Amino acid sequence: MKSILSLSSVLLVLELCSGPSEWKYLFPNCGGQRQSPINIVTRRVKHDPKLTSFIFEGHEKVFNISVENHGHSAHFTLPQSVRLRGGGLSATYKAVQFHLHWGENGGQGSEHSVDGERYPMELHIVHIKEKYGSLGEALNDSTGVAALAFFFEVTSGQNKQLDRVIEALGKVRYEGNSSEIENFRLTDIIPQASKLNYYRYSGSLTTPGCDQAVVWTVFQQTLPISKNQLMSVDKQLLFGTEKPMTGIFRPVQNLNGRVVYTSVPAHSLCVLPNLITLLLCLFCVFGQQRRFH
Repeated sequence: MKSILSLSSVLLVLELCSGPSEWKYLFPNCGGQRQSPINIVTRRVKHDPKLTSFIFEGHEKVFNISVENHGHSAHFTLPQSVRLRGGGLSATYKAVQFHLHWGENGGQGSEHSVDGERYPMELHIVHIKEKYGSLGEALNDSTGVAALAFFFEVTSGQNKQLDRVIEALGKVRYEGNSSEIENFRLTDIIPQASKLNYYRYSGSLTTPGCDQAVVWTVFQQTLPISKNQLMSVDKQLLFGTEKPMTGIFRPVQNLNGRVVYTSVPAHSLCVLPNLITLLLCLFCVFGQQRRFH
């Protein structure tokens, strides 16, 4: 049975390879046809009526979560009582962990992009089908993993709920360090499911071994983060090599014929352009009338 890579193996890849483009030589899946992340081209997405609202179970419950520096990123472990269903998924999924991807000095750090635009940070919440006992087991199933992706966007105000996450990162500076956040709720950092529109595609893990077993959901609504908060994030952690943990994202990968779907109906996508077109037409009509009178 295929198992998830050990932390030492991931670190070895990151140290020996000159970059993500070299991963495929050690891990063939990383050169596969369904790799993540991707650039989402909004004019090419297709509406799928099966992409209904999600049901987030346990997001409002209060629990303690642990965070650990794995040498290449920091993972916040979530209780299995946090569940995910609806949203066009074929099964109910249970949460495993969430983690963040960021750049350097407040620059671009998201993994996915939309119409070529990248964001400063991206949140991934990882789930596996409830029938599986581990992430390694779920990776044997082409839809065994469901990942939720949220972009962060810089705002003028500070996102106070995010301070606890950033502070927790500062407590696990070195590989192997762990800490805990008490009385945490996912609703503190992400919106209610009913308020979210999203994109959907089939992809992979974004770190070796790049297993192509992930149903990706990329939300259109962004999460707020202040410039000061963003600048502090990439100063909190060190890689296993004890270099600053910055630039922890994989570049976008080729679609290779995959279709990206959206939960938003086509007529909703066109409301604004149609409104602009109507106003322009009215302007032209009235302008011509004024010229002939």
